Amino acid sequence: MSFNDNVQLDPSQVQDRRGMGRGTKIGGGIGGGIILLLAVLLGVDPQILGGLTGTSQEPQTQGSAPACETGADADARLDCRITGTVNSLNAFWPAYLAQYKTEYPRPETVIFSQATNTGCGGATSDVGPFYCPVDRTAYFDPGFFQDLVDRFGSSGGPLAQEYVVAHEFGHHVQNLLGNLDRAQQDPQGPESGAVRVELQADCYAGLWAQHATEQQDPRTGQPFLEPLTQQDLNDALSAASAVGDDRIQKAATGRVSPEAWTHGSSAQRQKWFSTGYKATDINQCDTFSVATP
Repeated sequence: MSFNDNVQLDPSQVQDRRGMGRGTKIGGGIGGGIILLLAVLLGVDPQILGGLTGTSQEPQTQGSAPACETGADADARLDCRITGTVNSLNAFWPAYLAQYKTEYPRPETVIFSQATNTGCGGATSDVGPFYCPVDRTAYFDPGFFQDLVDRFGSSGGPLAQEYVVAHEFGHHVQNLLGNLDRAQQDPQGPESGAVRVELQADCYAGLWAQHATEQQDPRTGQPFLEPLTQQDLNDALSAASAVGDDRIQKAATGRVSPEAWTHGSSAQRQKWFSTGYKATDINQCDTFSVATP
């Protein structure tokens, strides 16, 4: 999904910490990284990341805002696409949640490279994008989006990348609605709380995508995003499939072990993104009320 060229981005909604990373990146290439990704890829509450990555717990210096100004920048540069998607999400969720008498305090967003410190501990790029509920911040290393294509076989279209950002903001919404902790209470298995939490975040990403072209830049009155095409939707579904537990397990170990799932299968992730995209009510994203998500 492309941005309208003339919309004005608000880079103050994003901290850019690239070049300020701390800690030691774990080794092991695709083997070591993919094992960690099985646990926390697009994850919920990476409180154990400090122990996994060996990163420093020293305070992180505040980052600067990315140098992004217009929708044309968002189409040309990945960091600006993240910024523009954050702007769109922060325009969508307050009014939408107000219908359900829920306030939307804006989450923080951090772009980093290699390593950074978070309210949930130190993290490296190997963990992929994640949301930390302790500091209510979503973290993104732009390098992940190339990994999504090269290592996991996703298409590289704009909505594939925007879906990842929207998924992490879905965890923020879950945090506000009180569902995020259910992942920790039931952390593994094909029908576990962890899987249901992740699938609900996928559904919320689809819900945003459905309404994304309605969110206007307040300075120009233009929608942030151009109308979706079928190719855009195919790109998002490709990304959802690429990060399915079954697909990642098969690539890493040659077999599928549903008892270890934490995020759901490729088919489940595609199903719930599509459910959100077609939903007329946020309650249709209730992955906890169905027998089999």
